[in-house]
Amino acid sequence: MLPVDDTALAVTDTGGSGIPILYLNGQFATQGYWRRVIAELGTGWRHITYDERARGRKSKRSADYSFEAAVRDVDAVLAARGVERALLVGWSYGAVVGAHWASRNPERALGAVLVDGAYPHDWLDEAMEQRIRKLFRRMSWFLPLLRPTGLAPRMTAEQQANSNIELGRLSRERELGPVLDNITVPVRYVVASGTSFGSRGDEQERIRTSLESATARNPNIQIGAKVASNHGAILKRDFRAIAKAVREVAALDRGGR
Repeated sequence: MLPVDDTALAVTDTGGSGIPILYLNGQFATQGYWRRVIAELGTGWRHITYDERARGRKSKRSADYSFEAAVRDVDAVLAARGVERALLVGWSYGAVVGAHWASRNPERALGAVLVDGAYPHDWLDEAMEQRIRKLFRRMSWFLPLLRPTGLAPRMTAEQQANSNIELGRLSRERELGPVLDNITVPVRYVVASGTSFGSRGDEQERIRTSLESATARNPNIQIGAKVASNHGAILKRDFRAIAKAVREVAALDRGGR
């Protein structure tokens, strides 16, 4: 358990002398989601996972669930584990966290693998915001039942909705585009197909097309793979593609550890 600000995070570190990989979870997911990727990569790497604030079974509640707190927690985990440079692997919300951290810390990022997230697209409008709030209100009655299992965060429905809405604002092209443009380390996207939780029709595929502008402007950013899995199943079904992207990024690191 790592004390950070007013909370504590559950951290797992395999240790060893391999390249450190820091895994950044989906918005309300847990570190266990990465087990297939970690198994595929094997023991030659140093795997560091953690549960964000109020996520999982052990991480504690906080007064601050903001995106900036999530970025600060990356620094806190790396400092606590004595890691100066790391390769970041982020899924969904974690991909946005990873993109921001790599953009702000080029000397400390070996590179990043961004899994079906960090797309610079204006998907949030007033109607979508109301849809998000309605969705989390509808789920509020059963989410507390799942909290003891770690499958749901110890956050209120309003806090979860606010976090999702903040992500939408940060994902706007004028916000996320410059972040991606500023990245100077190797980045590989692993892009899913089809829908995601709460999406309708081809909404998610339209969002994914926004990546074309980022790759056109920044040669450090490339699409490593376009896979058949949808957003929710990608870590389970296409872990081999994610592991392959990790190996590719690691091979491109020119700064050394």
